[in-house]
Amino acid sequence: MQMMKAAAAAFALASAALVGPIGEAQAQTRDVKICLIAGRTGPLEAYAKQTENGFMMGLEFLTRGTMQVGNMRLSVIVKDDQLRPDRGKALLEECYGDDKADIAVGTTGSPVALAMLPVAEEHKRILIVEPAVADSITGERWNRYIFRTGRSSYQDALAAAASVPENEDVFIGMLGLDTAFGRDGVAAYKAALAAIRPRAKIVAEEYAAGNTADFSPFAERLFGALRDRPGKRVIGFIWAGAHPMAKFVDMRPERFNIALAPGGNILPAMNAWKAFAGTEGGIYYYYGFPQNPLNDWLKAEYQKRYNAPPDFFVAGGFAAAAAVVAGLEKAGSPDTEKLITALEGLTFQTPKGPMTFRREDHQALQDMYHFRIRPNGRDNDMLDLVRTIPAAEMPLPITARRTN
Repeated sequence: MQMMKAAAAAFALASAALVGPIGEAQAQTRDVKICLIAGRTGPLEAYAKQTENGFMMGLEFLTRGTMQVGNMRLSVIVKDDQLRPDRGKALLEECYGDDKADIAVGTTGSPVALAMLPVAEEHKRILIVEPAVADSITGERWNRYIFRTGRSSYQDALAAAASVPENEDVFIGMLGLDTAFGRDGVAAYKAALAAIRPRAKIVAEEYAAGNTADFSPFAERLFGALRDRPGKRVIGFIWAGAHPMAKFVDMRPERFNIALAPGGNILPAMNAWKAFAGTEGGIYYYYGFPQNPLNDWLKAEYQKRYNAPPDFFVAGGFAAAAAVVAGLEKAGSPDTEKLITALEGLTFQTPKGPMTFRREDHQALQDMYHFRIRPNGRDNDMLDLVRTIPAAEMPLPITARRTN
């Protein structure tokens, strides 16, 4: 409790200049309902549980345990979309209509999130997207009621590109999940390489279903495309769920001088990589990298409650909670138009450090991290920080069509 009080005090000092003081609470307390939708059933269940844990812990920390912002008393309704777009859309209708939710947060899968976007516009209510990554969420499918604290596919791609050597020729083969997430991710990586690492080229692409058991045909085709290339040779992955990198290692890519670049993932997946010392990539969050009071509290408290460090999507859930609290503090009300005005351009603190909602598309601009797997790594403790990749170094394009 003492750590929570100290961290909360430090956070209050850091955030006061960003969001301004909260007006005096009126005598009448009003309820603010928040609907959290996540894919709690299915292959991404772990992501959903982490997001929920992080969101609730974020609200706890940022409200000093009161679940109240000014004169607004917060309550959270949690719903499971089962990773089904039709169900996600229906649940969001239910949140705004039957439950009278003021704000919604979600969801785990990009196809579900995309189905939910028009519902937010129809009901004229805020939807904070976390952790779905499809670029079109803050691109061609965006509307003014959508804010995203989660990273986009292109931000992931820029982080991965930043971990590629800058001054040498690099030839890359890609294995992507055969979904919008995988294909969008590979397309984004191509664009990111062109923008910041023009000497690196993707020369082969393979896409596989999430339940693929035998990756030999995919690996052999990628090996064939890379084995005779000059310069550095790499196989990259855009993947969610059980990761195939260990199976690729079993097929000995080193005999063709091919390195593997898996990208960041949740701790259970990365624990299987600890034997692959020297492997590098980009990652959204790793608990040991950010140094700030929010992350200090989150690490200590999560370890105490769950006997593990906070993972990738725990930080994401906390960031969504931080956006909700910062928006309500600045707006002084859950009124949608006041919230939009408050959130556009707002900088708020998260366990990753500051995020800023870009006015043009409401994408949260944020730092990312270049990691390297250390020798003799242990479970939940296997990454070294090569460097923090500042948001200012990532040229994230604006693709939303905004008319106001």
